[in-house]
Amino acid sequence: MGTLPRLLYGRLVEGTVRYLERAMPAGDYLGWFAVPSENPREIVGGAGILLRRVPPHPLKSSEVRLAEGRQGLLMNVFTERPWRRRGVAELLMRHLLAWASDNHLDTLVLHASDEGRTIYERLGFVATNEMRYAGPLRRPPQPDSVR
Repeated sequence: MGTLPRLLYGRLVEGTVRYLERAMPAGDYLGWFAVPSENPREIVGGAGILLRRVPPHPLKSSEVRLAEGRQGLLMNVFTERPWRRRGVAELLMRHLLAWASDNHLDTLVLHASDEGRTIYERLGFVATNEMRYAGPLRRPPQPDSVR
């Protein structure tokens, strides 16, 4: 979402390809592409879902129920600039939502860009209290003793 220095782009692509070569055949990641009917070889948008298991947890919708832990992380939702504001992302998202329903996922989560937030809200997504740790994930030195 515009935060990666150009110098790291090649490593991102290589790492992503390696990951998807394992995750897609295993069924851990699924992707959809949008192509225009007049040129089906041109990809104008895409979206993916990473399937993951989380512990069972309470889930509140119209009633409180127990979620079994089948969660989808929606990611890589993208539309090429000339095709934006023409319904491509919404079409992709509706396909993902239908797939998630057909496959009995309990929850769907995503990290929205500022540009994408309105479409997700229109489709029923709501902001939550999720936070992200921004510090280094390195073990800090431990004191010799705790007082």
